[in-house]
Amino acid sequence: MLNNRTLGLTVLVGLLFAGSASAETTPLSEKDMVAVSFWIATAMMFASTIFFLVERSNVAPKWRTSMTVAALVTGVAWYHYTYMRDHWVAERESPLVLRYIDWLITVPLQVAEFYLILAAIGVASAALFWRLFGASIIMLVFGFLGESGQLDAMLAWGIGVLAWAYIVYEVWAGDAKKASEKASEGTKLAFTYMTYILTFGWAIYPLGYLYGEGVFGDEDLDMLNIVYNIADVVNKTAFGMMIWYAATVDTAAAEAED
Repeated sequence: MLNNRTLGLTVLVGLLFAGSASAETTPLSEKDMVAVSFWIATAMMFASTIFFLVERSNVAPKWRTSMTVAALVTGVAWYHYTYMRDHWVAERESPLVLRYIDWLITVPLQVAEFYLILAAIGVASAALFWRLFGASIIMLVFGFLGESGQLDAMLAWGIGVLAWAYIVYEVWAGDAKKASEKASEGTKLAFTYMTYILTFGWAIYPLGYLYGEGVFGDEDLDMLNIVYNIADVVNKTAFGMMIWYAATVDTAAAEAED
């Protein structure tokens, strides 16, 4: 059951989120698939944030920080998506700066989430966190420099991909993977799910970047934004859902032992 504090917080967030968009302020054409994708992503981020806040009280205490971070990721994304959606509808141009501001906040939060899972396994270190954090910032900074035209697009793409590849290497190789085999079932699930998100989910972003640079034909900003929106839904909403599922499995197992 929800405690009064969680219920109050959830209602407050819902009231703040409600009324931020309307048919009058944000007209949506059913023929504009990019706008539709923005709207779907916005709704998914909102719903996920409320869900994670509500479910936070239903998992074991050791998982509540992870659930809070998951809610922060989707909550920050929701806030930025309301502006990105309106920007697209009004200007018919890619909300480049707004999107990268969002990523500069939410991607490090996801790295912090992965660090929390590693800490639960017992193999986390400050040095590992800063390596993952640094690689994520390099990935984002060079992505922005390439998309904004301040650096050769493909050179920036290559550096960003190398930074992402380093993150993939860190999560699939070394002591972390071995240690995860000895962890609880819930922690093992969380570790596995997050390696999949960081590997396959994050791989969607370089694909969207290439659409924007015209690698597959003419420059296609519509496809770039649709792909980015799909990637955000997968990597933020599904990311949090996987953490929630792992937390419920671990919590149920702990309760069964009592």
